[in-house]
Amino acid sequence: MVENKKRILVLGGGFAGIECTRKLESYFIHDVNIQITLVSEDNFFLFTPMLPQVASGMIETRHIITPIRTLFVKTEFYESKIKNIDPYGKIVTLEGTSERRGISLEYDFLVLALGSQTNFFGIDKMEERAYSMKTLNDAVVLRNRVIDMLEQAENEDDPILKKSLLTFVIVGAGFAGVETAGELIDFVLDARKHYPHITREDIRVIILEAVSFILPGFNEGLAKFALKKLTQRGIEVKLNTKLSSFSGTEVIIEDVTASMKNPVNQPNIGAIQTRTLIWTAGVTPVDTIKKSVFKTKGGIIVNEFLEVPDFPGVFAVGDCCTLINPKTQKPYPGTAQNAQEEGKLVAYNLRALIKKEQKKKFGYSSRGQMAVIGKRTAIATVFGIHLHGIVAWWVWRTIYLSKIPRFDKRFRILLDWIIDLFFDRDIARLKVLRREAPKDYRELDEVDDVW
Repeated sequence: MVENKKRILVLGGGFAGIECTRKLESYFIHDVNIQITLVSEDNFFLFTPMLPQVASGMIETRHIITPIRTLFVKTEFYESKIKNIDPYGKIVTLEGTSERRGISLEYDFLVLALGSQTNFFGIDKMEERAYSMKTLNDAVVLRNRVIDMLEQAENEDDPILKKSLLTFVIVGAGFAGVETAGELIDFVLDARKHYPHITREDIRVIILEAVSFILPGFNEGLAKFALKKLTQRGIEVKLNTKLSSFSGTEVIIEDVTASMKNPVNQPNIGAIQTRTLIWTAGVTPVDTIKKSVFKTKGGIIVNEFLEVPDFPGVFAVGDCCTLINPKTQKPYPGTAQNAQEEGKLVAYNLRALIKKEQKKKFGYSSRGQMAVIGKRTAIATVFGIHLHGIVAWWVWRTIYLSKIPRFDKRFRILLDWIIDLFFDRDIARLKVLRREAPKDYRELDEVDDVW
């Protein structure tokens, strides 16, 4: 072992973790005194902005994922879940299975980039009944569900049941909710030609949003344009509407405005008959972070250097952390571009610590925002310029395609888009049989020296 070797451990293979690790490699690629290790639950990097297009069948599943091992040269990689983080002993324990022993990784510097998980706000049984749009598996499962509903509805004689099978409710009108709704209506309407007993009037796609506007943080004019286009596409957007419960067959909703005007009186309550509820309403820190010793407030509290105050040498980035923007006095948004910039800054500050140089404070202004709201229609704000319609749609595709890490993946996505212009989307439902992972978290037989 090289004397005075510094060990940098990055936890998480999302936008922030990957960007941080790539930058670290560029700094230390030839430095034998620096050991870089990355741990992720999956062995691939997922380009989450294109998840709705996977759910609609426009893009093939594997085309938006990139194997992590192909992105790095120097970095040592572990595919594993995190069992425990001990910032006092500077040790991270990885879970074991019946096939693999759990191991401990020691570090000198730690980067927490574990992202977030879906927040169901404690609504009874929502997690088991609703469909999410957070992971690649979520997109595949949702696509299968939509096709399954079409198949069942095609041969259903009961008009009420048929209507409920073809009603899809999306909770949350942020980027994920709006883009999922747009892709979903496009897919169902395109697929309808193969189901002669399903009419356009049978199909309902509904967005529920508890506030009075959609796409929070977006330019107001563009958000209104998006709302208009969604409505024209046949998507019902119910603003000031809060979901109260979901039984699996019925969504109970409340009028937020009415309850605010008359807090003493009972709120106006309605019901929507549906078998498919898609939840995109919020995120929360992953359980590993919640159970850790780090102080959290929506995420791990960090200083202006993205360093955890109580633990020097420990950094948190992306959805994993909470940092207040001094200009807006609000937390920086949990966007991919923000996560990447945080990852770059942490890599720079790690280099500064190792080289005993001055660290930089995080200060970042968004270069823009984009959202696809339907077939060849999008909204975008790029460097202060507001765009909508087919121009914004072209900008969305161009910019996001350029952000795919590898050329071969970009080319395959481009081919998927070209094919979608000339051919119908595939309506084959892939039967995914779940196999439960072995639950054998064996204790460490010994403390492994993995360095």
